[in-house]
Amino acid sequence: MDNKFIQFFKPSKVVPLTPWTAPSRWSLNPIRFFILIFGLTIFGFGEALLIQSTLGNSPWAVLSQGLSKHTPLSLGWSTFLISLVVLLVWIPLKQWPGFGTVANIIVIAFALQIGTDWFPIQHHNFLVRFLYAVAGIAIIGIGSSLYITCGLGPGPRDGLMTGLHRVTGIRVGRVRLTLEIIVMTIGWLLGGRVGLGTLMFALFIGNAFAIALNMVRKLTWA
Repeated sequence: MDNKFIQFFKPSKVVPLTPWTAPSRWSLNPIRFFILIFGLTIFGFGEALLIQSTLGNSPWAVLSQGLSKHTPLSLGWSTFLISLVVLLVWIPLKQWPGFGTVANIIVIAFALQIGTDWFPIQHHNFLVRFLYAVAGIAIIGIGSSLYITCGLGPGPRDGLMTGLHRVTGIRVGRVRLTLEIIVMTIGWLLGGRVGLGTLMFALFIGNAFAIALNMVRKLTWA
């Protein structure tokens, strides 16, 4: 029993094929659509929890928050605008979006705004703030695993990363690290929050995503 429990939470090394994985980026059915929207929605809620912890945001959320401080845009609309701009960069990289790419732009921004409106912001109780951050990272990992296994196209940021990797030949990990340092720095200079939560996100989001992928695989094919 203990071994099965450990295996259930073991990080996956690959993105598994699931019954809802699409044969193409624009191939939709009701179950696939529901899982995609659900995954993107909880992804947005996870980002909102991390933001509301006030311990520090994920790098792209730092940029969104910084932009919202200098424009009339809300956090959700800032996220939406940044996603659109990133998608435009796909053009010279010859990247092609899918339905999931478009849904990513709309649903995450909408869910992020709802989450920051719903979840009470935390300033004083460190334990609650810490739990917000941990829950946020875990939920982002679960949401990512659900929408990525749909196979309907990467989000704008992931597509930018893979496109730059393909054009430059630089390792994907290095491209991602460079992009996130750049956007986090710009966001921080604009007033976005960087802190312990940002560090936690950088250290644990990879494992949270990989563990969630393994859970999806185990539950799907159990």
